[in-house]
Amino acid sequence: MPTNRGFHRRADAGPWSRNRLLAMLAGIAVALAVLLTGLGMAVVSALTTPDAAAPVTTAPSVDAVVVSVRDRIAAAPMASVDEDAAFTPHPATAMAPEIVVPVAAVEAGPAGVPSGFPRTPEGAVGQLAAIEKAVLESMSLPTTRDIHRQWVEPGGPGVEEWELTRNVVSFLAAGRQGGQAKDITTVVTVTPAGALVKGSDGPEWTLACVLMDVQVAIRAEARMGYGFCSRMQWNPTEQRWLIGAGSPPAPAPSTWPGSGAAVKAGWLTWIDGVEQ
Repeated sequence: MPTNRGFHRRADAGPWSRNRLLAMLAGIAVALAVLLTGLGMAVVSALTTPDAAAPVTTAPSVDAVVVSVRDRIAAAPMASVDEDAAFTPHPATAMAPEIVVPVAAVEAGPAGVPSGFPRTPEGAVGQLAAIEKAVLESMSLPTTRDIHRQWVEPGGPGVEEWELTRNVVSFLAAGRQGGQAKDITTVVTVTPAGALVKGSDGPEWTLACVLMDVQVAIRAEARMGYGFCSRMQWNPTEQRWLIGAGSPPAPAPSTWPGSGAAVKAGWLTWIDGVEQ
């Protein structure tokens, strides 16, 4: 993993926490209460200010400028929200602005993930949501490994360090699901509810963020909001977006979809585009 000068390393985001699993499923039997997690999101890492007095000896190369721009976009802190914002359905008094996200042109791409999103920031958002939805709804380590192999480019997060993998591991362990995948009686439904483009660097790189409405059913239901960001890199050879190389971005705020906290955090209302 490359080291970025001028930034503190992001604190370990960790998997979905057991405590927030318990909070989310409070009222369900103890054996089930740990099944789903509210997000154990990390404290957002702070940017350090470069030393203004340091002499400038050489002009940075074009590649160095690109890395710096992308790292700054990735590391910039996002909105801070209360820990229980993901579970608090206080409706917003005003509608958030909308973001129209194109639909997939290919229903089942590599590893079964929908693909064929256009080379636009909104296309990157759509592809990230498709990857995330496939991982979380499967809650399967073999599926997650396959998706990682097909959708994370070299230099991106390793499969064991990938936030989505860690969430699957935490879900299976805390819920005592056993084995490598969720029980067949457990249903996880993940629906895009909000999104934002944190930043772009040319037409082939976007920092995309998606707010998911996550619902779990296992004899009872639980619900939460989950925000997730990732560097997205366009692959001109395969004509598709991949999760890009570089250190993980600052954590996204997790809020209940459509809540006042979601609007305040900057989430835009997800609107499906018209299929071409």
